[in-house]
Amino acid sequence: MSNGVCNSAIRTIRALYSSGRCSRVPNVALPDLKLNNLRQTMSDFATRREIMVDTQIRPADVTKFPVLEAMLKIPREHFVPRDKREVAYIGENVPFDDGRVVIDPRTLAKFLDFLDVGQNELVLDIGSGLGYSSAILSCLAEVVVALEDDCARIAEIEETVQEMGLDNICVQKGILHEGAPQHGPYDVIIIQGAVENIPLAILSQLKNDGRIAALFMEGRLGEARIGYKFDGQINWRFAFNAGAPVLKGFHKVSNFVL
Repeated sequence: MSNGVCNSAIRTIRALYSSGRCSRVPNVALPDLKLNNLRQTMSDFATRREIMVDTQIRPADVTKFPVLEAMLKIPREHFVPRDKREVAYIGENVPFDDGRVVIDPRTLAKFLDFLDVGQNELVLDIGSGLGYSSAILSCLAEVVVALEDDCARIAEIEETVQEMGLDNICVQKGILHEGAPQHGPYDVIIIQGAVENIPLAILSQLKNDGRIAALFMEGRLGEARIGYKFDGQINWRFAFNAGAPVLKGFHKVSNFVL
């Protein structure tokens, strides 16, 4: 989606929500998957989704109802590679390509519980992957900018969210570690993958009084942290431990010189 089209979409979405003509939490309609004999399969996935929430998310001290409702509503199996749908609801990261993963449900839910995204907020979802995190966020925020760097993934996200009626997601192509400044500043930024370092270019896109969620990797140990921006400075607080691959562009810059 071009910058102009995306900006126009964001303005239109906000206008519709302000007028009350759009529902904040979308009614998710599953894509047309030639449903001749798939009712049992769909029911099975719905059961797995409930089990995921009851065994992975609630026990992780995720208590905010909008987060739990979104995790129950959005079909995770449609946001992982087709050959990995059977493992969509296990409590692990699901790999797709280029060393990227769909973050495990517990980590995403805990991030969202800490961030406490409001219904009038603009969110930047960096590294949306196949769109699962953006779909969940669409149930919580006013507008979500889903940033991805791969044209094929972008096309897949756009097709899936359109079929599901998630019309407050704006899919933006760009370099992940540069963010999407043309649509900011943002109330909330979340990074779908681990980091060793966050470029200043991204931190500058966060509003004062905004929040940012990131998973900092130090060796094999990952610390999920929430950053709060006050007077132009980010104050980081430890939230919980988790793990994921470090995203390209978010590694520490080596100072070693021969």
